[in-house]
Amino acid sequence: MAAWLLFSIFPCQAKAVGTSAASAILMDADSGRVLYEQNADARMLIASTTKILTALVAIREGNLSDVVTVKREATLTEGSSMYLKEGEQLTLEALLYGLMLCSGNDAAVAIADHVGGSQKCFVKLMNETARELGMEDSSFANPNGLDAEDHYSTARDMAKLACAAVKNETLLRIASTQSVTIGGRTMTNHNKLLRYVDGCLGLKTGYTRAAGRTLVSCCERNGQRLVAVTLQDGNDWADHEALYNYGFSTYPAHRAAILGKTLYQAPVKDGLRDTVSLAAAESFSWPLAEGEQLEMRVELDTPLTAPVMAGSRAGEAVFTLDGREVGRVELLCGESVPPKLESAMATLKRGFSFSDED
Repeated sequence: MAAWLLFSIFPCQAKAVGTSAASAILMDADSGRVLYEQNADARMLIASTTKILTALVAIREGNLSDVVTVKREATLTEGSSMYLKEGEQLTLEALLYGLMLCSGNDAAVAIADHVGGSQKCFVKLMNETARELGMEDSSFANPNGLDAEDHYSTARDMAKLACAAVKNETLLRIASTQSVTIGGRTMTNHNKLLRYVDGCLGLKTGYTRAAGRTLVSCCERNGQRLVAVTLQDGNDWADHEALYNYGFSTYPAHRAAILGKTLYQAPVKDGLRDTVSLAAAESFSWPLAEGEQLEMRVELDTPLTAPVMAGSRAGEAVFTLDGREVGRVELLCGESVPPKLESAMATLKRGFSFSDED
C-alpha cells in the first residue's frame, strides 16, 4: 500500500498535549498515522519551510557535483542569505547546505535557476512534486517561501512533505548537519532542536512577519520516526519537544511483521507436508496507544497445492485496527513442499494415453 494512502487514517485528537500554534500536527513518519492535530487543514503561509520541497526537487532532478555560477538575480534576493556573490561558483551540494542551514533565499534562487532552467520552471516542478506527495491543499509560487498570495500550505501537507523528505538520505544528511565549512564559508544550522532535543534529525525553520514562526522537524527514538509541524507558533521549540515526548510515550511503534520471519502456517494439499510457513516479504510497524491491538488476517491468492516452491508468492497478510485496514505485507513460501508420491504418480499417468492397440 502506498504510504500516502495512509496519511489521513485515524487522526487522534490528543488531550494530553497542546501547542501555542495556530496550526499543528504530529505524524508517524513510516505509517502516516496522525497522533495529534490542531487546525491542521487550514491554508497558511509557511515561510522558509518551503525549502524542504526546494531541496527535495533539487536532489531528485539535479546533480550534487554540478558547478553553479551565481547570477546577479540571486544576490539581490531579499531576506535570509548565505551571502552569495555574482559570478561565484559553488557546487549544487554547497548551495543546498546554504539553503537548509542558513536558510539562504539567495541559494534557493540559484538552485532553482540551475536545476529548473528558470525559477518559473522550477516552481512548476515543485507543484508537480507536491501533487505526487498528496499535498492537495498546497500551492507554491517561489523556491524560498517569501510571502505570496498563491504560496501556501497546511500543517498536514507539510507533514506529508517531511515524511517524504526524511526518506531521502541526501536531504536528511544535509538537514541534520549542525555546522559545516564549505569553500571558506562556515554555516550553522538555525534549527535549535538539533542541539537540545534527543534524536532530532532536522528539518527546517521559517519566519516572515506575515507567516510568523514556522517549524517542520523530525525526531527518531527506538527506531521510530515522528514528524511535527507548527505554523504561526511563538513557542515552537518547546512545542515540538512536548509533541515528541507525548508521541513517543503514547504511540510507540509495534512491529507486526519482520522481514523473513514466519507469519502464518498455510495448509498444502497433496504435499509431503500438510502445511508451509509463509514469511513476510517486508517489515511492518504501526504506532499503537495503550489498549490498541492490531489484528491480522491472511488472504491467499489461491489454495496451495503441491508442489510448492520456496520463495514463491502465496498471498498477503492484512493488518487492521478497530476493523479498518492499515497495511498489507506480501507473504512468500518459506520452504518447498514436494507432492506426495501417489499424487505425483497419478499426475504422471494422466500425462499418458494408451489405446487398445498398444
